Amino acid sequence: MMHPPSLSGRAALAAGLAACMLFVASQTAHGASTKAQRLWAKSPHGAMLERILPRVVEPRELPEPASEGARLTGRYCVQCHHLAHPAMHTPTRWRSVVDRMVWRMRGNGNMGTLMKEMMAKVEAPGDRQVESIVRYLQKHAQAPIDPKHPALATKAGGIFVLACSQCHALPDPQRHTADEWPEVVARMKRHLAWTNTVVGSPELKTVPELKTDEIVKLLQRYARRD
Repeated sequence: MMHPPSLSGRAALAAGLAACMLFVASQTAHGASTKAQRLWAKSPHGAMLERILPRVVEPRELPEPASEGARLTGRYCVQCHHLAHPAMHTPTRWRSVVDRMVWRMRGNGNMGTLMKEMMAKVEAPGDRQVESIVRYLQKHAQAPIDPKHPALATKAGGIFVLACSQCHALPDPQRHTADEWPEVVARMKRHLAWTNTVVGSPELKTVPELKTDEIVKLLQRYARRD
């Protein structure tokens, strides 16, 4: 006579199944990313597409990587640029961004023949898939700083706004601890140098030069306390 698995056995089975699903999802997303890289290499516009966004996150590193939203994001969004982290925009902003991207993927846009040529081999998501992507990105979107936050009224706050708003929504200092902020800001500074932004690193010889030490001190002052 066969006995049903114990509670611990069922838990182990569920954990194993979840791990399996995560592995399959990550492999699928990795395959989509690899295929996109091959298409970029063959495209005369590949170098331009690769420079749209810095490489900041891999499909397996996305929040809830085994979810449908993460899988679809990793499948469709890497066709034209590196994968964007959901925290790049606020929930409200993501709706307009996704709508604009899908419009372009379907052969529209403001570049006429060039846009259609660039989108020729791109697979656009269907309406249901678009909604799944939007819901996912909004769920894990950036929690923006309150416009009335006292940090923004300071000189360092002005530097923070000028630098960080170039690429994404301004984060609430509570998003990280004081110990975490230095590495986060250092990573963002590398991204600024990679994208060759107006306000960046000394080696770019931009004016004004980005003073990240002031930004770090500001964010640490109002950081999350664990």
